[in-house]
Amino acid sequence: MFSAFMLNAWAAGLIVAVTAGVVGFFVVLRGASFAAHALPLGTFPGAAAAVLLGIAPSAGVAGFGLAGVVAIWALGRRGRPEVATALTLVMLLATGALLLSWTDRYAAQVYALLFGQVLGVSRAALDGMALAGAGAVAAVLAGFRPLLLGAIGADLAAARGARPALWEFGFLAAIALAAAVAVPVVGALLTFALMVGPASCGRAVSARPGVALAASVAIALALMAGAIALSYLTNWPVGCFAGLGGAGCYALGRALL
Repeated sequence: MFSAFMLNAWAAGLIVAVTAGVVGFFVVLRGASFAAHALPLGTFPGAAAAVLLGIAPSAGVAGFGLAGVVAIWALGRRGRPEVATALTLVMLLATGALLLSWTDRYAAQVYALLFGQVLGVSRAALDGMALAGAGAVAAVLAGFRPLLLGAIGADLAAARGARPALWEFGFLAAIALAAAVAVPVVGALLTFALMVGPASCGRAVSARPGVALAASVAIALALMAGAIALSYLTNWPVGCFAGLGGAGCYALGRALL
């Protein structure tokens, strides 16, 4: 379980857990679960574009992740955020289906991004994950107070000197970065569970934001460690255990609230 070939997997799991725990806390607090579901799924056209163009999958994921953030933010300012998120998700998935139909090559990279492949994380990819994770965590911690105020109400945040629209864009960008970190490990289809499950349980632990955030990270770390260990022992995908564990954490959090 701790052989040399597993070291990258454990390091990737650590990065994913910390990033998802921090960003996921505000996803739950701000009611942004739909965006946290849509943006990871929006990596699909990025992977399809990478296969078609013969470029690194991370480049395609980053490009379409940014496009998704801009679309959700711009459309959400003129209407209901959930409608903007739904429209953006539909456009991204449709684009991905079109791009994938243009290539006749086996899209192993697309499969890995949809379902995760923790043993396929290279040292170079690990460095990129660390940078993206650090960026997401730094953005959220830098905006800790404005994001908390915005969760209560945009008018209150504006009255206290924060700029709700600007911080909303920054928060969406942090979700996209967190998705870019988690998708290679647990897959686009199950990243949502890792962001929402531990954070929901952590929020039930304490009403104090700092304590709840720390609990969210601790639960995400335990969940990710357990998922990797069970994957090693059973040869089942990490995403399977991460998704089931995330759902269990959410159910526990709801029971405690």
